[in-house]
Amino acid sequence: MRHGFLLIAKPVGPTSHDCVAHVRTLLCERKIGHLGTLDPAAEGLLVLAVGAKALKVIELFADLSKEYTAQVCLGTESTTYDREGVLSVIPPKPGWQKPQKEDIERVIRDRFLGTIEQTPPAYSAIKVAGERAYRKMRQGRGVDLPPRTVEITACDVLAYRYPDLTLRVACGSGTYIRSLAHDLGKLLRCGGYLSGLQRTKVGDWNIEDAVAPDRVAWGHVLPLKDVLVSCAKIELTQEQAEDIRHGRDIPVEVKPDTIAWCDDLPIALLIPSGEGNGMAHARKVL
Repeated sequence: MRHGFLLIAKPVGPTSHDCVAHVRTLLCERKIGHLGTLDPAAEGLLVLAVGAKALKVIELFADLSKEYTAQVCLGTESTTYDREGVLSVIPPKPGWQKPQKEDIERVIRDRFLGTIEQTPPAYSAIKVAGERAYRKMRQGRGVDLPPRTVEITACDVLAYRYPDLTLRVACGSGTYIRSLAHDLGKLLRCGGYLSGLQRTKVGDWNIEDAVAPDRVAWGHVLPLKDVLVSCAKIELTQEQAEDIRHGRDIPVEVKPDTIAWCDDLPIALLIPSGEGNGMAHARKVL
């Protein structure tokens, strides 16, 4: 069995789970998951973990940065903060003028760069009391989601002609571009919603290297050894690997989450078993 990562160019329409299910069929492999969902209305880079061992190291990629090209429509708001919701045109307030590019850049610079507090959309997959927030909203039960701390490292205006605004956003994991569009519209006093979104980067992976879901083949799967090249690693003997699999410490010095390899396959995430005793044990067997 092969294990690795697959770069998919998700189109607008299907859910991330739809893409996973399609690739499972094409590769005849059930053990496939994704590194961060894309909404049905969004397109772009979707990274899939293929094979049991790839799924078990997904946690090492949980905090990868992401980049997006976002289309924002000003002057209108959406119940879902994107084009899937009910749209409402916002009447201009007395004395209001269309924002200039410089106005937008100033608001972005002052309010949306760096570490910020962001409230997720009520129509989101965040769980509230064990239930997805969007399900509660669709049933007419309101939700009150608390703000979260997120990181936005760049937000550049690529094009602007009112009401259409195009942004390039580089951000940390957990950032909602829908909320960014909505909040920006609020601060510009005209409203706004996310009318289009393409994810262009996840970590060092680029959309240019992705393949359409219908064209996926095993040859497109990036081997684990190549993907994990930047991670701390150690080669184990067969005897050491057997000890690790059975929960026994081994006499090697490692950094936290060092990947143990044996016969070209990752077998465990190792951590020091004590302070300076030169022993390691498995935090997680792969």
